[in-house]
Amino acid sequence: MEISGKVALVTGASSGIGRATAKALAAEGASVAVADIDRAGGEETVRAIADEGGEACFFHGDVSTPSGIQSLFAAVEAAYGGIDIVHNNAGIMTGDTPGWPEVGLDKIHLVVSVNAAGVMMGTGAAVRALRKRGGGAVVNTASVAALGPMPFDPMYAATKAAVVNFTEACAMLAESENIRVNAVLPGMVDTPIIGKTGDGETPAAWLAPAIAATTMLQPEDISDKVLELIKDDSKAGAAELVVQPDTPRAAEIAAAAEEG
Repeated sequence: MEISGKVALVTGASSGIGRATAKALAAEGASVAVADIDRAGGEETVRAIADEGGEACFFHGDVSTPSGIQSLFAAVEAAYGGIDIVHNNAGIMTGDTPGWPEVGLDKIHLVVSVNAAGVMMGTGAAVRALRKRGGGAVVNTASVAALGPMPFDPMYAATKAAVVNFTEACAMLAESENIRVNAVLPGMVDTPIIGKTGDGETPAAWLAPAIAATTMLQPEDISDKVLELIKDDSKAGAAELVVQPDTPRAAEIAAAAEEG
């Protein structure tokens, strides 16, 4: 798919992977709808794109509710006349205090609402928007955590596994709707979500061994894969892994991803 001249919506675009993808799409010539609940961070992303000569606009986007999804897509379509590309990237981790199983039910509900239901609702809204343009591309952000248990944050791992399964089930949309839905599975990326597992700045203690054992990916490593999935018309229902070679159990993880 050619990106230049298209309209792209990126959720969770106030920082990290979302910001990197928004900037990369703009650099390729797309008009980018930068969506997030964090207005300050989202507007910073818009400024960064404008500084590089790109086109972008901020939209408040709460992907945890049906009304939030509907309002976001309606606002972007009204502003740009349509949508061609969607990156469902918004996501959260459960955090460190209290950990599983003491974590409150409201926090469990929020993680599931954002990470799993948000992606499913976002993909559904994307299909309704993209079919008006004759097709398009959707990329969902999952995680390497989808491929195995994560005892300190099983809610996060379970929601990301749901994203992978859901994305694979959407493969048939390429034929029926000319809409390709794919997923990217990042390893550990140097983004603010890492600090939010702890006190907001310092990662949770349980993440320390994993951080020490691998070279962290950068957001641009993931945005490169997102753009690759958007451009490659042969990819539909794919779940593409992005990890550093020194990631613990890298070979096992790659094998698990290949097995689907």
